[in-house]
Amino acid sequence: MKQHPLSSLLTDPGGTLLAIARSDHARTQSVGRCLPLLLLLPPVCAAVGGVVFGWRLGTSEPLYLDTGQTITVSLLYLLALCFGFFSTVLLARWMGRTYGATAPLEVYVAFFTVVSAPLAVASLAHLFPHVFFNILGMIPALIWSMTLLYRGLPAVLHIPPERGMLMSSALVGWLLVAAVSLLGISAGLWTAGLGPAIRI
Repeated sequence: MKQHPLSSLLTDPGGTLLAIARSDHARTQSVGRCLPLLLLLPPVCAAVGGVVFGWRLGTSEPLYLDTGQTITVSLLYLLALCFGFFSTVLLARWMGRTYGATAPLEVYVAFFTVVSAPLAVASLAHLFPHVFFNILGMIPALIWSMTLLYRGLPAVLHIPPERGMLMSSALVGWLLVAAVSLLGISAGLWTAGLGPAIRI
């Protein structure tokens, strides 16, 4: 029985990475087709959870946004995810030449789709948007994604493990800088009065 590519990302990520490494064009394309769903899942779950339950910070009362503001924040969340994903793909492809990788762009897209799948699925925790609950859900997913990144990148790009470790660490550094920059920009806009109006 043929396994759906989305379920194979979660149940057999190693096999999926091996197929990508073998330049299985059909499998690579099928993995890439899962990307829109994985990008849409976090903002949709965050929007639904925010409207139904409201965001909870500790034991305080839940915080709510108006429906229009919730949609706007979710769209910005989607744009941030798209920017993060595609900028990482392009940066990895550019960086890969330094480490001796010659893989085409679709291989990078498929690889980072596999790496990001655990985080996307863990975003189901956004349906109940309590900060600590979401942190507890994201930590194992982050460890899983980092494991896939460090173990899978040298195999998929056909580079030595030492180079793969260095390249993976450089990409993690880029993602950390981008995440902190996004937080800083968000805080600055909110302080300037451009953030959404919260109601309790």
